[in-house]
Amino acid sequence: MALSKLRDFLDSQNVKYMVVSHSLAYTAQGIAALTHVSGHKLAKTVIVKIDGILAMAVVPAADHVDLDRLRAITAAKAVEVASEAEFKGAFPDCETGAMPPFGLLYDMPVFADSSLAKHEEITFTAGTHRELVRMQWQDLVRLVNPTIDDLT
Repeated sequence: MALSKLRDFLDSQNVKYMVVSHSLAYTAQGIAALTHVSGHKLAKTVIVKIDGILAMAVVPAADHVDLDRLRAITAAKAVEVASEAEFKGAFPDCETGAMPPFGLLYDMPVFADSSLAKHEEITFTAGTHRELVRMQWQDLVRLVNPTIDDLT
């Protein structure tokens, strides 16, 4: 269902993308291994709370979000990783933990790690634990307009 929402959006924007199906996997590193995509080229979406407001932090699968750095970037008082219970309802069309980095579809700001910009393409989960989307980095930036900074 989530891929359908994402696909409809990408198609409406005339974006070229590829869907990659894979065996069931729940962790970003597990998906990277299954699909033979480097953990530095596969992006994961981490849901964080910035002063209590949900946001997306998009980082390479091999890395962790530096919460202190994100707090400094946003000038927030508090930044923490959101629990599944806190964000599950915000993504009714996605399997828990498989959210694509398209905050505009879920009314959330997006922060992306600057290391992702080193690659022409970005690959990310597409709302399920069995599918990825690969597209041009510049298309994602144009559509999502993330804040790009060092997050790891």
